[in-house]
Amino acid sequence: MKARKELGKDSMGIQKAMRTKDYLGDGIGQLPLNALTCLIAQITYFYTDKVGVAAASAATMLVIAKVIDAFTDLAMGKIMDKVHSPEGRCKPWFKWMSLPIAVIMVLLFTVPKSAPAGVQNAYILITEILASAVIYTAIAIPYGAIMAVRTDSAEERGKMGIFRSIFGYAVGMVIAILLIPITNMLGGDQAAWIKVATVFAVVSFVGMLILYRSSKETTGRATTGNGSDDDLPFSKEMGLLFHNKYWVLMLFANLVMNISYGLSSASGTYYTKYILGNDNLVALLGAVGMIPTLLGFALVGPMTKKLGMAKTCQIACLIGIAGGIYRVFTPYSLVSCLVGGSMITFANIPIMCLMGAMVNNCVEYNDWKFHHRMLGLSNSASSFGSKIGSGIGGSLIGWILGACGYISGADAASQPASVTGGIFAFAIYIPLILLIILVILFHKYDLEKIYPKIVAELQARSTEEKKS
Repeated sequence: MKARKELGKDSMGIQKAMRTKDYLGDGIGQLPLNALTCLIAQITYFYTDKVGVAAASAATMLVIAKVIDAFTDLAMGKIMDKVHSPEGRCKPWFKWMSLPIAVIMVLLFTVPKSAPAGVQNAYILITEILASAVIYTAIAIPYGAIMAVRTDSAEERGKMGIFRSIFGYAVGMVIAILLIPITNMLGGDQAAWIKVATVFAVVSFVGMLILYRSSKETTGRATTGNGSDDDLPFSKEMGLLFHNKYWVLMLFANLVMNISYGLSSASGTYYTKYILGNDNLVALLGAVGMIPTLLGFALVGPMTKKLGMAKTCQIACLIGIAGGIYRVFTPYSLVSCLVGGSMITFANIPIMCLMGAMVNNCVEYNDWKFHHRMLGLSNSASSFGSKIGSGIGGSLIGWILGACGYISGADAASQPASVTGGIFAFAIYIPLILLIILVILFHKYDLEKIYPKIVAELQARSTEEKKS
C-alpha cells in the first residue's frame, strides 16, 4: 500500500498502481494475440491463392468458426469468474495457453493442399475453431479483464491500452509489411508460409511467459465485492449488462470496429494485386502507414488527457471519414491509397488504445449500479461483439469476391470486371459507413463525466463493508 501511495494520484484523484515496467510487461502480452489475429486476417488470401480453396468456401468456414468463437467468449467469461487460483482469476491462463497458441499458429497453415475440398474445409474449420474459439479466447478474456483488477485508475487503464496497442500494432505492421515479401522471397508457396508462422509461434510463446511473470491482480475487488458473481445465473448477469447503457454502446462499438478491422486487415493484398497491379505494394502501404501510427500513439495520450477517451475516439473517426471520402473519388490512385489510408490508420489508433479501458470502466459502473462487477462476463460479452465483427469483416471479403465471380489464383486480367467493384466495396465504401456509425456511438458514451464519483463511492462502500 505504501508503494502505491508513492506513485501518487491520477488527474481524477484516483490512486495510481503502475510503473513503466508494469506497462511494458503487460503490453508484451498483446504480441501473441495480435500475431495470431493478423495471421488469421491474411489467411483468406493464403487459402485462395496458395492452397487453392474456393473463396466462398474459405469465407464460410471462417465465419462459422467466428460465430462459435463468439459464444465460447461468453462461456469463458463465466469460467474465469469462477476460477479461484492463488495467482488470481486472470494470471494463470497466460501460462496455461503459452504453448497452445504457438502450436496452433503453425497448424493453421498446414492445410493438406492435395486433399479433396471437403477435407480441406474440415481442416480449416477445426483449426480456426481451435485458434479463435478456444486458445485465443482463453487468453484474450483474462487479458482484457486483468485491466480492471490491476488498477482503479481510468488514466492508467488508458495508458495500459496505449502500451498494448503499441506492441500489438508493431507485430501487426511487421506482418502487414513483411509477410507477403518474405513469403515470396522464400518461394511464395505453402512451405514459405509455414516457416514464417513458426517464427511468430516462437515469439508468441516467449511473449506469453513474459506476460505471466509481469501480471498482478492488485485492486482486490475481483474477489470481494458488494455482491458475489459466483452463483449469479448467466441470464441474470446478461440482463444486468444490457441495462448498462455504456456497456451496450461498447458492445456495438466493438462489433462495428472489428468489422472494419477485419476488412482493412485482409483487403490490402487484394487491392494492391488487382487494383494497383502489384501485391508487393502492400509493403509500401504498410511502411507509409507507420507515419500515422506513430503520430497516433504520440497524440492519443495528450488528447485523452484533455478531451477524454470517447471524445478522442470520436475526433479520430472524423479524420478517418475524411480520408475515406478522399478514396471514394480517387480509387485507382496510389497516392489516394497512401494519404487516405493513412488518415484511416490514424483514426484506428485511439480506438485500438482506448476501447479496452472504456469496456473495463463499465465494470465499475456495474458494481456501482447493480452491486455486481461481472468482471469476466463484461469483457467476454463485449468480446462477443468483436468476434462476430471480425468474423463478418473477414468473411465479407470472401462472400463479396464469390458473388462477383472471383477466380482463385487467377491474375488481374483473367478476373471478371465485377471483381473490381467488389474490391472497392470492401476496401473503401463499407469501412467509410462503419466509421460514421462509430462517431455516433462514441458521442453517446459519457461515462467519464461520472467516473470519479463512481470510484469514490465504491471505495467508500468497500471501506464500510470491511468495518462491518
